[in-house]
Amino acid sequence: MQVASQAAERLVGDPHPLAVRIGAPFSTDRGLANAVAPPPGVVDVASLAGFLGWYRRELLVPVEFPAIRRAWDHHARYELRELIDLDLRLAQDPRVCPFAAASRAVGRSQLRRLLPMRDQRLVRRYYEAVDCGRANGWHVLVYGVVLGLFSLPLRQGLQHYARQAVAGFIERAAGPLRLRVATCDRLFEEATVDLGTDLEAPCGGGRAPNLLICR
Repeated sequence: MQVASQAAERLVGDPHPLAVRIGAPFSTDRGLANAVAPPPGVVDVASLAGFLGWYRRELLVPVEFPAIRRAWDHHARYELRELIDLDLRLAQDPRVCPFAAASRAVGRSQLRRLLPMRDQRLVRRYYEAVDCGRANGWHVLVYGVVLGLFSLPLRQGLQHYARQAVAGFIERAAGPLRLRVATCDRLFEEATVDLGTDLEAPCGGGRAPNLLICR
């Protein structure tokens, strides 16, 4: 299990696509509801904590966890058509707008790394759909596929994803804000507290929240 986890980490261990926006103001669509729009740029400890809370509340739990779970399911059942349908529906969710381009770029890069693996027809066909413009290749969907590919437990994978994303955000801000290690540790603990509760629905402890589709 440890070997598989380390292999998966090498393939999809990139920083969260939203991390590149740390320290810079977010451009937002004025048509988005305030609950969807990201907070202003991170300029101090308080705004970083606010950003981490926004990320968990508006993206991680309602959007990314369910998307990873469904991609994991589709890989297990070899459901390429359903995976592509999920990919296209996710493109309509306004909550991915702040990092859509970066998510696609990261996801496509990760898919290319998976291509040399033998007997992974779903991965190759998904990449072909992305390459010809029939799908986007969102990084969260690629992550879900990789969890299935390496037979990693869903709960463990989701928890690792969340902790890795939060750690990446804090690391990105630590230099510019000159944060002390103790401050970084405190922010991380506060941002990841009670993750087990958030994991219950995606892991089968309850009904997973639906992706918000803008019609």
